[in-house]
Amino acid sequence: MQKRVPSKTESLELEIEKAVLVFLNEDDSEDTAVEEELEGLCEAAQVTPLASIRQRLDRPYKTAYVGKGKVLEIAALVADVGANVVIVDAELSGIQTRNLTESCKVKVVDRTQLILDIFARRAKTREGMLQVELAQLTYMMPKLMSVYTKFERQKGGIGMRGPGETKLETDKRMVRDRISKLGGDIEEVTRIRAQQRASRRKHPFPFATIVGYTSAGKSTLMNRLASTDFLADAMPFATLDPTTRKVDLPDGYAVFMTDTVGFIRNLPTHLVAAFQSTLEEATFSDFVLHVVDISNPHWELQRDAVLETLTRLGAGEKPMITVFNKVDRVEDPTLARRLVAEWPNSVAISSLTGEGWEDLMRHIKRQVQELLGAVEALIPYDKPRYLQECYDFGRVLKMEYLPEGIYVKAEIVNELREKLLRYPVPA
Repeated sequence: MQKRVPSKTESLELEIEKAVLVFLNEDDSEDTAVEEELEGLCEAAQVTPLASIRQRLDRPYKTAYVGKGKVLEIAALVADVGANVVIVDAELSGIQTRNLTESCKVKVVDRTQLILDIFARRAKTREGMLQVELAQLTYMMPKLMSVYTKFERQKGGIGMRGPGETKLETDKRMVRDRISKLGGDIEEVTRIRAQQRASRRKHPFPFATIVGYTSAGKSTLMNRLASTDFLADAMPFATLDPTTRKVDLPDGYAVFMTDTVGFIRNLPTHLVAAFQSTLEEATFSDFVLHVVDISNPHWELQRDAVLETLTRLGAGEKPMITVFNKVDRVEDPTLARRLVAEWPNSVAISSLTGEGWEDLMRHIKRQVQELLGAVEALIPYDKPRYLQECYDFGRVLKMEYLPEGIYVKAEIVNELREKLLRYPVPA
């Protein structure tokens, strides 16, 4: 008897999980934003939401996060719509996950697991894969105990050390060993990234980092700034690995620009820890471009989430240009003008169409100018590289060959300026 091979369409349907979404936010003003965000995460993880249910909670229940009555409602809804997974918009403990799973008879996934799954799908480089695996194992470690049912776990004592306890301890040891190994590998990656930063600092351009909520348009902006063709997808977390490129500005100025992973509301601590070397690009930059998608009805919540994350990373006080993006999708034409008038050092643009581009370039150039210092020097003829560096990494305002040396007046970064101050112009 021949075995029937599923068609391509049937195979795709088998791969896509069907979910009941459980929402638990306290503030009803955020209901729509929370729902749309979780649905977007489901789409990125190739999960089809079939239905949703909500409970308001001041404090979660220890046993199953939600109350007993709500657990029964969730289980009934799962059976009614034929879902095979429950996704909870919160971070659950191992006990809560196990109890919900036993009640609903399907897999239960919390918000952190969903985000980790998306990161695992997006990771392409060795660094990204290491960071994702570390975040997954760090998240899973405290929950290992709940994997073992009450029948497999033994209380211990003489004659009571059963296979459940042995299996648990073996798995915990394996996970700890793997976490330790990953930590060492990531330390090496972090060391290499620090060397790369130091190497870039030898080319004394100012550094800027593009940050923003996931899907705000950071990669599209980077592509237009640096004439690159990086993946610019509306899906959450399309970009995981930071990429740095030199961007030429008007009037001979330049800046190193780095695109980073998108932020999200309540970014899981496991991800912040695992992606520390990636996220800290913002910490080491001279200024930040904060991209805000003002076509999103919840852009203010997204803006605040990014600012909170930057503060957690220690980059909250960095000079910032706020880039109100996607003005081509905004119904109210006055919104962008109002925001620019109200928000300091801001600009309204469309990364896709180029609207407002000249204004953005002026803002970036002005920010770079503030990082540059004016210098006058008499460069010895046996140090011609300093003159070339003034042209390469700054802006030469005046240059003249004199018998005593090469007179130069320029705007340059502090690293090069300190070198030229050793060759002052005689009074």
